[in-house]
Amino acid sequence: MRVPLLSFPAMTLSGIVLVCASCAVDDRTIHRPKPRPVLYGWHDDGGDGKVTIRISLPDQIAEFQRGGREIGWSYVATGKEGHGTRAGTYRIMEKIEDKYSNRYGWIEDEFGNVVDGDAKVGDKVPPGTTYVPAPMPFWMRLTSYGIGMHGGLIPEPGKPASHGCIRLPKEFVPILFDSVEVGTPVTITNAPSKHGPRNPSEVPLPSDGFMGESRVISSRPLGAPGFAPPPVPFGY
Repeated sequence: MRVPLLSFPAMTLSGIVLVCASCAVDDRTIHRPKPRPVLYGWHDDGGDGKVTIRISLPDQIAEFQRGGREIGWSYVATGKEGHGTRAGTYRIMEKIEDKYSNRYGWIEDEFGNVVDGDAKVGDKVPPGTTYVPAPMPFWMRLTSYGIGMHGGLIPEPGKPASHGCIRLPKEFVPILFDSVEVGTPVTITNAPSKHGPRNPSEVPLPSDGFMGESRVISSRPLGAPGFAPPPVPFGY
């Protein structure tokens, strides 16, 4: 009995693969990983000299030097309208790895769904919900009134988003935290960044350890597994 050729998706004839035209893969059906924006570059040589930090408010970019040598850059998110971050010259006053805000946070229900993402201490907490203080991992204090640098979301690179603090990318902040010390100078300016705005064009996250423009040479998790915020918020 002869078998019709098109009854199979593919058959071989003298070593040639015959593929049914209707079985061709539509490129539109291929699911590719969602691209992620490039938020920082780091190439610290670890040599002589102290680290200095310069943050451009209009570009929302921090630039880092060691002994006058450029060692990296990062997008930041400073204070949004009504909570603007002040330009000025500062120094890191305090370093704390696990820090939670005593001013801002969110309210979530018993299932962990956020019902108010911009809550403050003292806000009314409806029955069945809980106030959660905002995490501020790898905290680096700049002022006595609660402004500092820490890990956080950069929702739109190039645009302010915080309540006054300087957020740094979560993947990058542990590296910077290990590279600075109490006393490290930080300049926040209304001038442009030295190299102009970066282009946060979305590219796939590489699998070879590269992020931004250089290899991530050190990193660690933002808190031990199972670590929970304290029941009462503390610090700024």
